[in-house]
Amino acid sequence: MKDNSTISQELLEIIERYINGSLSTQELKDFNQLIELDPEFKQQVEDFKTVLKGDKNQSLKKQIEGINGEPLNPTVKKQPKPKVRFLIVKIITAVVATIIAVGGIWFFSTPENEKLYVTHFKPDPGLPTTASNSKNLKFYDGMTNYNNGEYDLAIKKWSTLQQRNPENDTLNYYIGVAYLANKKIIEAIPYLEHSVEADDNFIFLDDAYLYLGLAYLKESNLDLAKKNLTISNTEPAKTILLKLKR
Repeated sequence: MKDNSTISQELLEIIERYINGSLSTQELKDFNQLIELDPEFKQQVEDFKTVLKGDKNQSLKKQIEGINGEPLNPTVKKQPKPKVRFLIVKIITAVVATIIAVGGIWFFSTPENEKLYVTHFKPDPGLPTTASNSKNLKFYDGMTNYNNGEYDLAIKKWSTLQQRNPENDTLNYYIGVAYLANKKIIEAIPYLEHSVEADDNFIFLDDAYLYLGLAYLKESNLDLAKKNLTISNTEPAKTILLKLKR
């Protein structure tokens, strides 16, 4: 359990009001927003709930024990503290500022080519695996792994097939894309290079040039990135090229 001693008394009282359901509608909305923004604060609220529950159980025990004794002192209801919403909003603002600051560190310290790669790289959606594909069972077995995000398994199965048929454009293409999806850019490039050597009838040729361009972009080789992206007749390739010209 986290130490709640770092929370101000004022905020602890707000948390208690939240748990007791005495916040106004707008205050409750702000409070829930703060919980969503700050997982640590959310945990502190949960911990405080546990403490209050224990206190209530203890209080109930005392009431039962005091039935035949002296009357217990009546509980004085706390009056709501003023400017509760102001305090909550102030905390939310501070949390958001921290999130922006941390995100800003990544944004300003990351090279433009890296940001473009992260923005535009999406793994090929893969091929559907159905019973009708039983003729190429081993290939589609690997495709099932690929579609499930199990890129290591897909690469392992496809590599066995590729060793028997190293000129197969589809195998080279998907192995290359699987390596990219697995964040192994250097390993992906030879397979993608091989796949773009296919004839013009290769159905994934434009996509192969796109992914090859993205791979070189990630490796900061802008000349080869632009060369391959220019050949690719895909919208993402055109978008990246426009941004690279700025």
